[in-house]
Amino acid sequence: MNYLITGGTGFVGKHLTAALTAQGHHVYILTRAPERHTNTTRTSFISYEQPVEELPQIHGVINLAGDSLFGYWSKKKKAAIRNSRIATTQRLIEMMKQMQELPAVFISGSAVGFYGTSEDSIFTEQTTKAGGDFLADVVAEWEQTAKQAEDLGIRTVCTRFGVILGDEGALPLMKLPIKLFAGGKIGSGQQWMSWVHIEDVVGIIQFCLSNEQMSGPVNVTAPNPKRNKDFISILARVLRRPDWIPTPALAVRTVIGEMSILVTHGQYVLPKKAKDRGYPFAFPQLEAALREIEQSKIG
Repeated sequence: MNYLITGGTGFVGKHLTAALTAQGHHVYILTRAPERHTNTTRTSFISYEQPVEELPQIHGVINLAGDSLFGYWSKKKKAAIRNSRIATTQRLIEMMKQMQELPAVFISGSAVGFYGTSEDSIFTEQTTKAGGDFLADVVAEWEQTAKQAEDLGIRTVCTRFGVILGDEGALPLMKLPIKLFAGGKIGSGQQWMSWVHIEDVVGIIQFCLSNEQMSGPVNVTAPNPKRNKDFISILARVLRRPDWIPTPALAVRTVIGEMSILVTHGQYVLPKKAKDRGYPFAFPQLEAALREIEQSKIG
């Protein structure tokens, strides 16, 4: 089958592309600079300007594009976070409208930030009310834009990613202070971290591609969230380091401003749809997930 991906050169995109091509599929990666990349037997880099009619029949479109959340959230940065997601998604909707044959499925990236933050609430896909902060607003608009594909008759999935653990993303940043013997909980340490191993991220996306029962919002998180203090303690144990130096929430806010909400606040999110539909988690437990990542790095 043929798949069209945005964000194909990013953290999740690279892992997903590798998995799909290993299964014999062909992946077309939309990029602003295809000339910077080399095509392979099963991977083609194409421009956003390439006429849609030149593409073969596309079975599924996967939207993983979006400006990084890391960085000081100035007005300019906030605009980039919002526009990179909304505009790219809208562009994909217009591209799909022009396809001679519509794709069977559209998977659009999203985030557990939809739910806002809480120390005591439990969120599943049945939670329909978005939170009230900046990220929740962005994610709600992002998903609303993606839902236009439903009006075209395309099965649409919004994958609400949690904290993705792997060789890139947030984990290397979390490991650094611990490796330097300066790690510890952040703030109270009571904030929830709804984490997920990169292998399960790819697995759930593939599950959504092939399972026609999967539609609407899908939480892409492991079934066992951890509070920050417990997450850091387990990570320190895996790295064979102490976790004795906590970081005050005020210090984090002073340094990185509003972006600090990503680490000083959290949400307890459960992957109800994936579990109910029978997705077999490769890494349901945090310590095993972290150890696999470390062993893969060593290997």
